[in-house]
Amino acid sequence: MDLRESIINQTDVALGLTKKLLQTEGKQSNLVYSPLSIHVVLSLIAAGSKGPTQDQLLSFLKSKSSDHLNSFAAELVSVIFSDGSPSGGPQLAFANGVWVDKPLPLKPSFKQVVDTSYKAALAQVDFQTNAAEVASGVNSWAEKKTSGLIKEVLPPGSVDSSTRLIFANALYFKGAWNEKFDASTTKEHDFHLLDGSTVKAPFMTSKKKQYVSAYDGFSVLGLPYKQGEDKRRFSMHIFLPEAKDGLPALVDKLGSESGFLDRHLPKRQVAVGDFRIPKFKISFGFEASNVLKGLGLVLPFDGEGGLTEMVDSPEGKNLYVSSIFHKSFIEVNEEGTEAAAASAGVIQLRSIPMTVDFVADRPFLFLIREEMTGTVLFIGHVLNPLAG
Repeated sequence: MDLRESIINQTDVALGLTKKLLQTEGKQSNLVYSPLSIHVVLSLIAAGSKGPTQDQLLSFLKSKSSDHLNSFAAELVSVIFSDGSPSGGPQLAFANGVWVDKPLPLKPSFKQVVDTSYKAALAQVDFQTNAAEVASGVNSWAEKKTSGLIKEVLPPGSVDSSTRLIFANALYFKGAWNEKFDASTTKEHDFHLLDGSTVKAPFMTSKKKQYVSAYDGFSVLGLPYKQGEDKRRFSMHIFLPEAKDGLPALVDKLGSESGFLDRHLPKRQVAVGDFRIPKFKISFGFEASNVLKGLGLVLPFDGEGGLTEMVDSPEGKNLYVSSIFHKSFIEVNEEGTEAAAASAGVIQLRSIPMTVDFVADRPFLFLIREEMTGTVLFIGHVLNPLAG
């Protein structure tokens, strides 16, 4: 499996999903989510499916086979998400979990994938009589894995006696800027909202050279995080439209052109004139099944079977994905960034000039990316830095 090719495909899937998400769930509000977290949950579902359902999942995830997805997941766990904090890099945590109804034995082939590729913690639970307790256990697991940032990935009532399996993923990132901002220079300035009004928001600034490049109608800033001793390099990128109301058109472009990201990232530092970016904090949650169906992924949710490779039981032919819940959090300040995400899939039984300016005083898109591989961990947009 070519890791680079898998990541390019995964990024195209992520940006297509982002475009749909920003045009639906996030139209009116700040948004952050981890496309990678959702990708892992869908990959686990693909590993337990066959026939047209698996074909549709593989096509949606732009993957040749379930084996490819599984080895990609294994590479993510071992290469990209090992904790960098012992050697001075970002603190990272990445965990998978599977909860299965007690009477149902997992198929040995599926259990092996869960254990080896996804390194998932496996729990046998009683959905029939203790559904609320199980949901609470999944939420506690997610809270622990995200250092307390994601408290409730499964909302009340989302798990009941018809639930047979839950697949969950949790992701945590905490990185310090390579060049921290001086908090004493943070001042309030106008931020222009999409409706034409303005709010006063705290903006961070710096006189140092920055990774900035300008393109047709937008510019991009790269802010590197402090690197550890390994080869990985993490950065935040901010995509800033020229027009005050230019974010929707930029999102459309980003989600429609394959390889867009790699072609539009700043490669060198330049002297900056006016340089300001707002501090912000966002919490966002959504249920992903409608967005995924809107992108053509319907068979795992329609209850027509296809998830037959998970459990050794006649019930296997009646399993379907009832919902995929996702919660994410990010805080950006003078020191750096703290971000976390958790996803849970519930499976039920049917019954440039010399100096450039970069003033992010209007709605913009941001993402956190590992530069060596190109893996995108988080994506979001800021419509109002004071909201959330």
